[in-house]
Amino acid sequence: MSAVDPAAPRRSWLARLWNFIVELWGVLRRPSSVFGLGLLVFAGFVAGVIFWGGFNTALELTNTEKFCTGCHEMRDNVFAELKTTIHFSNRSGVRASCPDCHVPHNWTDKIARKMQASKEVWGHLFGTISTREKFVDHRLELALHEWARLKANDSLECRNCHSTESMDITKQSPRASVAHKRFLFTGEKTCIDCHKGIAHHLPDMRGVPGWQ
Repeated sequence: MSAVDPAAPRRSWLARLWNFIVELWGVLRRPSSVFGLGLLVFAGFVAGVIFWGGFNTALELTNTEKFCTGCHEMRDNVFAELKTTIHFSNRSGVRASCPDCHVPHNWTDKIARKMQASKEVWGHLFGTISTREKFVDHRLELALHEWARLKANDSLECRNCHSTESMDITKQSPRASVAHKRFLFTGEKTCIDCHKGIAHHLPDMRGVPGWQ
């Protein structure tokens, strides 16, 4: 009597799966006998437009202040702080919303940022900062990540509104004028180096290297 191969059922299952994939690919490659090529191309174009429109609509919906403050973690912490600053209410009536400072305007950079920020959804689901106490405990870590991002892109989001080319330092305070001329205009430093806490409260900075 011949021995039974214990791996035979598994090989048989894999073989059937492979045959199914090969047959499905053959159907997809085979020219349609019902619809003309022009109709198929047009249908594909329409489907692409619908997909692209839906994708961009969803992208823009997630790029609004309303969406950003939809969870209590953001609404009750950083957004509440933003409302007390000049970026929210000022004499010119120009307001910087969450995406203005935290999402790049360039499309490719925006997509990369959205993918990076998707982990925040998991943080919300698992309650990483679901209470004020948890938020305060994680605040320094969150701030350091955002400051590092702005440092790496030369404060791109700041520069979308604040242009060094149009900055008239003669209308600034002597301290700001000297600092901008010495550090910003020379490229030695970028906006976020000196303007941490401009829109949100600073975390406990004790122990952070270089902080005084």
